Amino acid sequence: MSPRRFEKRPSLEALVHRVDRQRPGDLGGDTVPTGFPSVDKLLGGGLRRRDLIMLGGDVGAGKSALALGIALRVAQQELPVALLSGEMEEERLMERALAIEGRVAVDELRAAKMNDQMRAGIGAAAVRLRGLPLTILPLAAPDLETAFERLAPLRDLALVLVDYLQLVPAPASGARGPQDEELAQVLRRLKAVALERQVALLVVAQLPKFHAERENPRPTLDDFGHLGAIKQHADVVLAIFREEMYRPGGGVEGATELLVAKNRNGPTGFVDLYFYRRWMRFEDMLDPDR
Repeated sequence: MSPRRFEKRPSLEALVHRVDRQRPGDLGGDTVPTGFPSVDKLLGGGLRRRDLIMLGGDVGAGKSALALGIALRVAQQELPVALLSGEMEEERLMERALAIEGRVAVDELRAAKMNDQMRAGIGAAAVRLRGLPLTILPLAAPDLETAFERLAPLRDLALVLVDYLQLVPAPASGARGPQDEELAQVLRRLKAVALERQVALLVVAQLPKFHAERENPRPTLDDFGHLGAIKQHADVVLAIFREEMYRPGGGVEGATELLVAKNRNGPTGFVDLYFYRRWMRFEDMLDPDR
């Protein structure tokens, strides 16, 4: 029997061609930088198209704030972003975006309790936000397919942000059952959306199995629960840990570890961020914003 000859595969040829053309330090066309240098370095340049990325943390840890911060930084690179929100309407989200970018508290913004310097910061932030390729859509829908059909008119999306997993409607064809089973179905469908739309799909998630009383309260993969579906289907799993939440006086206020609990195509570990709670703003500890 003669040895089997392997045919040339178009995808392999395209990959080899791309690698040959790349210069040291160049990012691949499927890379979506988060805008946080330490995060991007650990993740090999950033998030990747076609990946399902989960972002979890305890209640009040700042999950939604970090996700919105990433969305803004990606959009500021002229990469189109869609945000499907199950908790806040567009006006509330843009209010929070103004607070993040303008470095003011949302309450100060709403009550107009700002001095001239703060007003100047808000004005500059509004200029930066105006015209960003960021589309905000509602997550509420009769089923998952209806919710994600809203992405159809949007072209060349790089990042889709879903806030949050437990509010994603079940697939229309899915069998009804216990909540963990339904969420496992949702995760499978979300991964399919990432592949179909060729986007990095970032999903905020609660941690149903998390127990703050344990000796080490850093979130783990098991804390995400859902029958282990996140372990199986997510390409990258990120988790926020702020020591000050569990050991008052035992940690630096605002100091945050962003844990990479799973990384299908690279290393795990953590990076140091800083959380300005008053502004709902995260910054990179090793490369802070000016």
